[in-house]
Amino acid sequence: MNALQLEGLARHYGEREALADVSLSLPEGQTLVVFGANGAGKTTLLRVLATLLRPHGGSVRVLGSRLPEEAWAVRGRIGLLAHEPLLYRELTARENLRLQARLHGVGFARVDELLELVQMDGRSQEPLRTLSRGMVQRVAVARAVLHDPQLLLLDEPHAHLDPAAVETLDALIGAPCGRTRVICSHDPGAGLAEADLVLGLRAGRPALLGAAAALSAGQITGLYR
Repeated sequence: MNALQLEGLARHYGEREALADVSLSLPEGQTLVVFGANGAGKTTLLRVLATLLRPHGGSVRVLGSRLPEEAWAVRGRIGLLAHEPLLYRELTARENLRLQARLHGVGFARVDELLELVQMDGRSQEPLRTLSRGMVQRVAVARAVLHDPQLLLLDEPHAHLDPAAVETLDALIGAPCGRTRVICSHDPGAGLAEADLVLGLRAGRPALLGAAAALSAGQITGLYR
């Protein structure tokens, strides 16, 4: 079964075309990596898939549900790690995750488990505004996987993380997690290593689409010229 099925997806902001004619299929358990310069449409694509933006044209199916008509059926099965952490700065890490746990009907034991897995259990009682951006990113990762989603949408997931943190979080959001993933990346080498399927966007339109095994880092770099 395909986790994603896009046919002619379009989205605009007023007269500006943010996405146009995006079509692809992604089987369950595979990883799509999306490349493109700033403003190419990567974040807009993630927000459409996350049900935060309505498509203006084409057909979009996520985990078998048609968007936007069946968005209600899929929201709880998606985990989003956005460019902004989607956390409350005045709350502690534990308070943020417990709030999310209540929304998803998840027990607090899962919060404790994740705080330990992301190595934030020792700082979990401090307001987020007092923590480094890398620490906040660890909590944001915990938030994204708290409810055991089938699909992970990850916008530059390694931003602000040192190599040790990237390795620590790999079990949760890396290939070993076994989930279907869509990753927005600017790193051709690392992105290709993660990908099964690659989409390259230029001004909202597909400029590159293919199996990662058939592509080179040089082809990805060409999207930024």
